[in-house]
Amino acid sequence: MKTLNETAIGTTVTVVKINGEKALKRKLMDMGITKGTSIFIRKSAPLKDPIEVNVRNYELSIRRKEAMYIEVE
Repeated sequence: MKTLNETAIGTTVTVVKINGEKALKRKLMDMGITKGTSIFIRKSAPLKDPIEVNVRNYELSIRRKEAMYIEVE
């Protein structure tokens, strides 16, 4: 498995699992990132953090530190 922060820009992936502490999992799920959700990686900031993704028809910026807890395929 790879994580969201390892995914190339311009690709669409599906969430397989969310790892991390309970508070982080809850935060990500509140943002709409749940198991089975499709995520399109739109772009990355000039210094690589954060990354901008499309989730459930809205744009979301997420830090790479948090994205490493999201397993995708």
